[in-house]
Amino acid sequence: MFGKAMNRYYYGKSGQGDFNKDDLPTNRWQLFWEMLRVRLSGLVRLNLMYVVCWIPAIIIIGRFFAMGISALDALGNMQTQLDAGEITNEIFAQQFGQYAEAILALLFQTLLLLIPGIAITGPWTAGVAYVTRNWARDEHAFIWSDFIDAVKANWKQALLTSTITGLMPTVVYVCNRYYGQLVNNNVLFIVPQVLCWLIGIIWLLMLCYIYPIMITYDLSYKGVLRNAALLAIARLPFSVLVRLGLMVPAAIAALFVYLLTQYTFIIMLVLGAYYVLFGFALSRFITASYTNAVFDKYINPNIEGAKVNQGLYNEEEDEDYDPAETEE
Repeated sequence: MFGKAMNRYYYGKSGQGDFNKDDLPTNRWQLFWEMLRVRLSGLVRLNLMYVVCWIPAIIIIGRFFAMGISALDALGNMQTQLDAGEITNEIFAQQFGQYAEAILALLFQTLLLLIPGIAITGPWTAGVAYVTRNWARDEHAFIWSDFIDAVKANWKQALLTSTITGLMPTVVYVCNRYYGQLVNNNVLFIVPQVLCWLIGIIWLLMLCYIYPIMITYDLSYKGVLRNAALLAIARLPFSVLVRLGLMVPAAIAALFVYLLTQYTFIIMLVLGAYYVLFGFALSRFITASYTNAVFDKYINPNIEGAKVNQGLYNEEEDEDYDPAETEE
């Protein structure tokens, strides 16, 4: 009896299905919006739990922007002094070079600090990916227990993924500066410079698939990366579109900062509140909705016994529908 009570405390008690037969979504777009409506409060709770692991990275990025904005303000003041004739062009050029070098040094320091800051998020991301994958296809998942189970099952591959993700910006930055300087002497060095950028971009696109593949299929890490790379390239336009879509909130904030510079602090607070309350989990939910459709098209039909189009109405299964199954 005590064991059953503990299991219920840990795994919770499942509820009824979200849909009856007559109102099941018939396409992916309907499924996405219906699941978002049903799971909205759950995504907020999941995000508040997930954001904890991102606190170090948020602090590091916030520090960079705070110090960077201060440096840009100083440059703006120098420009005003130059226009007023209070300083000479030589002094302005000298101080401008010093501030530019300081900003680049701050950027490099920030990238180095982000290596461990991002690395620690991997196992947590695997847990969130599992919960949002289930929710996106109208499948039950408990916020805490299923999250912990997914972390335990995938933490090694997830930690390796997040470590590579943390290293990638630093590697691209260093290679870009190094080969960029060599390009001045030999234009052929632009080839490795471009390759470095391509590697970084491809990895960014692969991240849309790596965690969903990791928590869905029993593969070696080499198999996870191989399938993620193939899908990222095969679905290149959509991979880019999804990645750009996830950047929309930050892009909107950047636009408002450009147009309303005097309100930069308030805009950054609003953007931070969005990610703290909702943004991280919503990004994972959008990714899960997209990758569920991709897996159903390219992977699941080739696996014997794998379910396809979960959460969508299927006329072939209509005769086998049993409402009691949704209450178990």
